[in-house]
Amino acid sequence: MKKLLGLLFAACVAFPASAAVIDTVEVKGDIQVIASDVNHNNAGFAYNSGTTARVLAGLSADLVEDVTANLMFQYAYQWGDNNDHGFASGENVRLVNANVVLHNLFCAFEATIGRQFYGDEDSAVMYIGPNHYNAEFNGLANALDAAKVTYGDDFKTFTVVAGRIVDVDDEVDSTDTMDEVEATLIGADLKLNLTDALKFQVYGYNVNDLKFTTNTPATTWDVDGNVGFYGAKLGFNADVVRASVEYARNYGVHKQLFKEDKGTGQMIKADVAGDIGAVTARGTFLYANEDFWAFGNYTPGLLIGHRLGGDIFDYTDVDGVAMFNVGFDVKPADKWTVSLDGYSFQDHRLKHSATLESDLTVKYAHNEFVELFTGIGYAKYTSWNGTDFNKAAYAKDNVKGQLGMLIRF
Repeated sequence: MKKLLGLLFAACVAFPASAAVIDTVEVKGDIQVIASDVNHNNAGFAYNSGTTARVLAGLSADLVEDVTANLMFQYAYQWGDNNDHGFASGENVRLVNANVVLHNLFCAFEATIGRQFYGDEDSAVMYIGPNHYNAEFNGLANALDAAKVTYGDDFKTFTVVAGRIVDVDDEVDSTDTMDEVEATLIGADLKLNLTDALKFQVYGYNVNDLKFTTNTPATTWDVDGNVGFYGAKLGFNADVVRASVEYARNYGVHKQLFKEDKGTGQMIKADVAGDIGAVTARGTFLYANEDFWAFGNYTPGLLIGHRLGGDIFDYTDVDGVAMFNVGFDVKPADKWTVSLDGYSFQDHRLKHSATLESDLTVKYAHNEFVELFTGIGYAKYTSWNGTDFNKAAYAKDNVKGQLGMLIRF
């Protein structure tokens, strides 16, 4: 089987399938299935009701010395909806990775050329790739057609990237909540290991021809000209204590860098965590004004955080968000992790009463590759008297449950 995959991979990238290539073939990907429901799904249309599945499957091989090629496809669907025409028509199959990696370029650099994922999955500002553990985002993942060059050593990692975000029209989410993004992206990211425990990161990204569409709520941005965001993050990671603080800021058309007006989008995110035996205590504060946008992947909780989605942190649609989170992780046994979280969501001016959410989630590690997870969340919405989107779509309290399986290979 491995030799057959090696031959197929070599044919796809138009290289001869030599014995050396076949010997270095690795199969990579993951399979995620999530079933979820909300007690009044007809009103809360941002939430899924049903079971979705996403498969990422591909191959990686060393073609010649210092050259690695990667190829990956994705397939996503909702149970009972698309099974009759998914693979046959290719409607829900997308090429998500197709790139070559040049190692030791000029004896110092690594270059990745082609379709690829980009960023850290836990980033609040920059991640292009598949999302995990979230029912509403278990669809086709975005990717980046780009050239990425990285220089790194024990002290620093410097990355520059230029490309275009792949337009993925997600048709497999029954509620059509997935965001669609089109843009040309240029950016740079510098990470420094100041000490073994202290890390510092600074970044900046320029976006051109941005078209951003979301259906929760229905919003479309179509921006001519250059916009973008920049920021910095300081992190501390000791044996039992971890903390970080991050600040990011937008800039837009006809504005000078570092001289934007008061309405310019900005975000502050602070995290702290500490271990006491088998218990980890956590806390997070997130602030974003009404205009802040980025390409992040921070979706706090099972309910309200999925509306935020990471692209535009706008809980009320007009007044941004101020979020407080306190949580605990407990490992009652070697393979089990039980988490309890409480959230408070308000507009960024803190002028209105808070929407409250509480979540209980459980993860079971069947082995190092297979994980089962489940969770239940309850949200009590604020009595908002303005034009808040939540008042119209989420007038009742929500109870959401989800059950999932994640296999990584």
